[in-house]
Amino acid sequence: MLKGRGAASNPANRFENASYVRTDWDDPADPQPQTLFLKDATRSIINYNDSPDVGFEASINPYRGCEHGCIYCFARPNHEYLGFSAGLDFESKILVKEDAPELLRRELMAKSWKPQVIAISGVTDAFQPIERRLQLTRRCLEILAEFRNPVVIITKNELVTRDIDLLRELARYDAALVFISVTSLDNDLARELEPRASQPQRRLATIRQLAAAGVPVGTLVAPVIPGLTDHEIPAIVSAVSHAGAKLAGFVPLRLPYGVAPLFEEWLALHRPLQKEKILGRLREMRGGRLNDPNFGSRMHGQGAYAQHIAELFDVSCRKAGLNTVRPKLSAASFRRPQGAQLNLF
Repeated sequence: MLKGRGAASNPANRFENASYVRTDWDDPADPQPQTLFLKDATRSIINYNDSPDVGFEASINPYRGCEHGCIYCFARPNHEYLGFSAGLDFESKILVKEDAPELLRRELMAKSWKPQVIAISGVTDAFQPIERRLQLTRRCLEILAEFRNPVVIITKNELVTRDIDLLRELARYDAALVFISVTSLDNDLARELEPRASQPQRRLATIRQLAAAGVPVGTLVAPVIPGLTDHEIPAIVSAVSHAGAKLAGFVPLRLPYGVAPLFEEWLALHRPLQKEKILGRLREMRGGRLNDPNFGSRMHGQGAYAQHIAELFDVSCRKAGLNTVRPKLSAASFRRPQGAQLNLF
């Protein structure tokens, strides 16, 4: 295992014929892979999806890949489309869309733009460590605040509190909602699962700061890992409620494509005695497989154990008073800057 990394290897890219395989020639003391930041020359920033499982259609992210290194991240296979591996490459080769703010302004000025909620960090985390220096996400938020375009943020990094000024301004127009992901309250387990993300207590502190500032905040208990973190659901829900969260959701662990072997490798290294129990319960929830790609069931699981987790979550939320009122995001206050020229595309 590599210190500060979630993945321990670079599995083969399913689209490539050649791959690097470690041999006896490799020295365990060789330097660990350093993070490389590569320019992403994309000419558009707003992405669209038509999945019935996702609560938004439009999203943006200035980064591809994520240095948080969460071993379970369902976005890892996206790196294979770039010619990289879903393993160490995903967390050590980060593509940076340095023109993201300018592209966002151009697309919001387009005649074709229909004001609607834009999600930030629907895939990789837009508040990952490099954002502290580059501030691309903040500059995008500045533009969203200028246009009063509603935004929902999903993150597990306390860095989001840096932008409370912008989020408070958007919240005045019912145009901001932040979800803080909390996978576990166990510091050691969180460090192993999510090596470069904020620790659990810092995430709770982030919820408190956002709530105190008047920014609507919720929590995603995601992923719920059967046999490893599911027993923490009541404690997590109670903790985030006391911190100021008003709503919560959960998603059972998903292991698409190359994520499954990476997670199995992680279990062998970090939880060898629990490995078969965890994989067995996961198969029970996923129709006998480690992953279910089907719309509907992929975000909830199926079977008795999936039902048990859903009921435990619902009971925990009722006891904590969560999900009684869901903040509504509105695009009613959307505006384009005065004097700006409309883009006719």
